[in-house]
Amino acid sequence: MNLRQLRYFLAVADAGHITRAAEQLGLQQPPLSQQIKALESRLGLTLFERHAKGVTLTEAGRLLQGEARQLVAQADALQRRMAQVAAGLQGPLKLGFTSSAAAHAFLPRVLRECRQQYPGIQLELAEFNAAELTEQVLASRLHCGFLRVPVAAPAGLVFETLFDEPVLLVLPSDHPLVPTGGGAVPLAALRDEGFILVRRPGAPGLYAEWLALCRRAGFEPRVVAEVPRMLTNLNLVAAGAGITIVPASMRGVHAHALAYCELANAQALRAPMTLVSRQADPVGPTATFIALVREVNSALTHA
Repeated sequence: MNLRQLRYFLAVADAGHITRAAEQLGLQQPPLSQQIKALESRLGLTLFERHAKGVTLTEAGRLLQGEARQLVAQADALQRRMAQVAAGLQGPLKLGFTSSAAAHAFLPRVLRECRQQYPGIQLELAEFNAAELTEQVLASRLHCGFLRVPVAAPAGLVFETLFDEPVLLVLPSDHPLVPTGGGAVPLAALRDEGFILVRRPGAPGLYAEWLALCRRAGFEPRVVAEVPRMLTNLNLVAAGAGITIVPASMRGVHAHALAYCELANAQALRAPMTLVSRQADPVGPTATFIALVREVNSALTHA
């Protein structure tokens, strides 16, 4: 017994006549009769009483009719759902992000747009540091994710830079280096400061660039703490444990206790927003989401 035979059975039951059912199905009468007989033989039951004016259901036929309608309806619904998945309109999407990526207004904007435009996509969200996120996407435990500077570029992954933003120096609000007139802090003034940095296996990319910038300015930065996430940086700076740098979009965290300052002569120090995905995954909800990310990014870039 298969779905095709059940569809043929239901067509005959509804038409009450094999020839009329065959016409509706676009078949010849003999092949349809053979399929009905094969179904009856498979079940060991007589499903129709044949007579001169057509056919009527037997008691067994009426029982099968109700069950067959449910099975065919379920199969049709499943086929529609799978078509939605294939079209990228339905299905799970496991998305990762770093704390600094989530702090930018771009990520909430994309998530809102996804929920509004594609309600059939079930978003599953999780926070990781950049190294963890990269590993999760590579291992297919995440479909894609948002991070800042990639920590590695394993084969099979695609890293797409969407945009970048300035990097700000973060000081305790009562620190003597906080500019009174809103000016920039020179790098040389940080020579004796203690830095709180995100390092491996966290987010070494941005901070590797920061350390190199300090060295080009003529001093070796003194690192007093290494933490796994940028929000921890800010908590420790607010506690007076040192200073740090973060993307400009994180401005406002602990606003009562922290001062976010521009750095003089540090124009090359930028924080990108990077989308990471698998190279072999441009289908289904993942492809739909990536296309949406690019669309939102383009709209914001050209606004």
